[in-house]
Amino acid sequence: MSGFFDIPSDLQHSWWGLIGLHLREALLPVLAGLLLALPLGQLCVRLRWLYAPVLWVTTVLYAIPSLAFFVVLIDYTGQTELTVMIPLTVYSLVVLVPAIVDAVRSVPQETLAAATAMGFGPVRRYLQVQLPIAVPAIIAGLRVATVSSISLVSVGTLIGNQGALGNLLHDATIYNRPELAWNAVITMAVLAMLADAALVLVRVLLTPWMPSGGSGRRTTPKTAGTRPPVPAAEPALKDAVR
Repeated sequence: MSGFFDIPSDLQHSWWGLIGLHLREALLPVLAGLLLALPLGQLCVRLRWLYAPVLWVTTVLYAIPSLAFFVVLIDYTGQTELTVMIPLTVYSLVVLVPAIVDAVRSVPQETLAAATAMGFGPVRRYLQVQLPIAVPAIIAGLRVATVSSISLVSVGTLIGNQGALGNLLHDATIYNRPELAWNAVITMAVLAMLADAALVLVRVLLTPWMPSGGSGRRTTPKTAGTRPPVPAAEPALKDAVR
C-alpha cells in the first residue's frame, strides 16, 4: 500500500488535484441540469401534454452510451472537460425532470388556490409556494443525479486523460499497479457518500419542519384530519395579507 497515493506523473495531477477535477466534472453538470430542469419541469406542469414527449426525449438521450456521446461531441469540443460534462448534464435531466414535475404536482391545490387568492402570480407562486414545498422530492432527485454523475465521470478516461479519478483505473492496467484501481474505487465511493450526506444536510436546513431521520427527536403524532404544515409557503401568504 506504499504506492497507494503515488500518482503517476502522466496524469499531471496530485491525488488532491484529481479529486478537485473529479468533483468539478461531476457537480457542474448536475448544477447545469438543475438549472435546465426547473423551468422545463414547471413548463411540463403547466402544459401537461408536453411532459410525455420531454420525458421520452430525455430517456432516449440517457440511453445513448457515453462513448457514442463523446464521439459526436469531440469534433466540436475536443478532448476537453466540456466533452465529459455535456453528456452528464443531459443524463441528469432524466432524473431531475420527473422529480421536479412530480414534486410540484404534489403541492396541495388548496395551497395554490390560497396563493392565487392572495394575488400571487404564476412566477411568484412557483418560487415562493410550490418550490419550497417540493424541496424534499427535488433533493431526492439531486441525490440520485449527483451519485450517478460522480460515477460516470470516470468514463472520461476514454477520450484522453479527462476521467479524473477514473484515469487511475487506466494507469492501474498500464503500470500493473492494482493499488491505483483501489484508490480510484474507494475515493469515488467516499466522494459519492459525502456528496449524498451534504445534500441530506441541505434538505434538513431547507425543510426544518420535516423529521430529520436519525436525529432522535420525537415528532408530534399526526392527528386525523390535521392539515400537514407548509411552513415555507404560509409565511409568504401571511405577508401578502399584510
